[in-house]
Amino acid sequence: MNDVSIHVEGQRIHGKLLLPASCEVRCAAMLFVHGWGDTQRRNLGIGKRLQARGFVCLTFNLRGHARTRAQRDTVTRAQNLADVIAAYDLLAARPEVDAARVGLVGSSYGGYLATLLTAERKVRWLALHAPALYMDGDFDRPKRELNLDPKLAEYRRRRLEPGANRALTAATRFDGDVLVVESEHDTVIPREVAANYLHAFEPAGSRRHEVLAGADHGLSREAWRREWGELLVDWVATRPAAGPES
Repeated sequence: MNDVSIHVEGQRIHGKLLLPASCEVRCAAMLFVHGWGDTQRRNLGIGKRLQARGFVCLTFNLRGHARTRAQRDTVTRAQNLADVIAAYDLLAARPEVDAARVGLVGSSYGGYLATLLTAERKVRWLALHAPALYMDGDFDRPKRELNLDPKLAEYRRRRLEPGANRALTAATRFDGDVLVVESEHDTVIPREVAANYLHAFEPAGSRRHEVLAGADHGLSREAWRREWGELLVDWVATRPAAGPES
């Protein structure tokens, strides 16, 4: 596991690059995008399990978190999307990585950003836990302020057509494999959001939907985190072309 600096818009954000013990050919890769208020730390355990299966994995901290927490009140969705793009580009450019076999794992806000990334870069696999959804306006408004908007909760309970939202429109154009996982007792992201994503992902190469029984949004219990990790690793490992390059 190596520390990496990701350069974005004149700044540096911190990441961890996990390389398989032996990668004689170009390997598949997974990029992890954490949620709002979280850090890359939670993703390292799952990343190590995929590393053991031959994947190159990259975790990182979005701006406004960890070492750049001072930017928490000012960082925007546009800036965090730039973070994800920069992290993707660093990973895809690695000599050990097959750029045609790069996947993303995103949780909550990270799932929203990961879905937006699919409109900017080629993504083979997309795994989302409790992906968030936001109104398209004010994309350069500080992210923290969005959660204070009283209209957001009502918006997330609507049935939305894909064309009505930037992330959902990106989902309609995704042709890889997608996994959408809900938490049964999520009080942050209502089930209508997952339904909107699943509807938008109908054209995907494959689509799987799972619900973590009893779990809350943040997976506050170890058993829920373990179930999410096992589900994700098993799904990724069975994806076509997930093994070594032929």
